[in-house]
Amino acid sequence: MPVMERRLQLLLDQDRYRLVAEEARRTGRSVAAVIREAIDLRFSSDADRRASAARRFLEMSKNSVGEDPFDLEEFKASLDEEMDHRADPLGLERP
Repeated sequence: MPVMERRLQLLLDQDRYRLVAEEARRTGRSVAAVIREAIDLRFSSDADRRASAARRFLEMSKNSVGEDPFDLEEFKASLDEEMDHRADPLGLERP
């Protein structure tokens, strides 16, 4: 985790503060952490945003009953196998 080096005073209207505070409560984080995440999301590269979105999606997809989270590599392998199976009867090669 990066060392925090700068202090910032930020004024928010009531509606914005309520949104940030609710997210902080919901996720068990501080208001400052939620604001830092929002800054990171706004100013990160496309690849960083996609990776972050994928992590959040996979975290949300965990089953509360205790099942393992969605395995993206396993899913990709099953799609590749299905594509190979569908292309083979037609005598086609996959790119």
